[in-house]
Amino acid sequence: MGKVLITRAFPFAALKRLEAEHEVDLWDDNAPPPRDVLLERAANADALLTIITEKVDAELFDAAPSVKAVANLAVGTDNIDLEEAAKRGIAVGNTPGVLTDATADIAFALLLNLARRVSEGERQVRDGEWAPWYPTHMIGGDTAGMTLGIVGWGRIGQAMARRGEGFGMNVIHSSRSSGVPLEELLEEADYVSLHTPLTAETRHLMGAAEFKRMKPGAYLINTARGGVVDQVALREALSSGEIAGAGLDVTVPEPLPPDDPLLSAPNLLVVPHVGSATIRTRSRMADMAVDNLLAALAGRPMPHPAS
Repeated sequence: MGKVLITRAFPFAALKRLEAEHEVDLWDDNAPPPRDVLLERAANADALLTIITEKVDAELFDAAPSVKAVANLAVGTDNIDLEEAAKRGIAVGNTPGVLTDATADIAFALLLNLARRVSEGERQVRDGEWAPWYPTHMIGGDTAGMTLGIVGWGRIGQAMARRGEGFGMNVIHSSRSSGVPLEELLEEADYVSLHTPLTAETRHLMGAAEFKRMKPGAYLINTARGGVVDQVALREALSSGEIAGAGLDVTVPEPLPPDDPLLSAPNLLVVPHVGSATIRTRSRMADMAVDNLLAALAGRPMPHPAS
């Protein structure tokens, strides 16, 4: 029997499967454990079940020499030093595939919300500012016949494409191995949706130069990782009118402080990283994470290894 540290409240049926075979140390809180607490509680663990806010690096591995496996409750693994884990023979797994549709739904919801000014209109009603109908009231953007540019052509990017096609949009994409150059996509797209992992190459992929290439009436959607966008440059692009608006499910940091300068930008919609937040999706993610740990602690390959 091994000892597994779970770094966040974990109200899923998969927990019972893990507890049936191993000792579980659960940080039963929705807020992350402080770094010193994480290091202390990981010290005697054989495996970790982590969330994307936990930095899993050499310092943590040094503090937890018996750790043999890490299961990340996410598709992304940018919070984990994969090279360091591989060097130490520590298996790392993630939860690919199951959150594809849920995340694509949020991305398209942000797109529609921005285009049709849904949140802005809802606020007008609640604030008593609903004016009698007039021809230019709440005019927004179209979707049918518009061009949707998708950056990153993995499962979620392709699912976003299907949603765009269903709304009559023209879809183009840019990725490392297919599609059009990013510069061309930015110049042609009416909506730019980001679906690329955060790596050294994609950090601040969208910066000042990229926003200048976008159409003045174009919108940016980011459900990938906050670091893919230079938020200072985004704020400038929104404030100057270089782009029409932006919808973000991810930011740097998370949570974004209420006094962050980005939030003062016009035509900005931010939601609190809820791309995978459906009951079915999160439950399936929990199952996959537990499957990874049970396999690794039994000496078998993880069924969902991080690549």
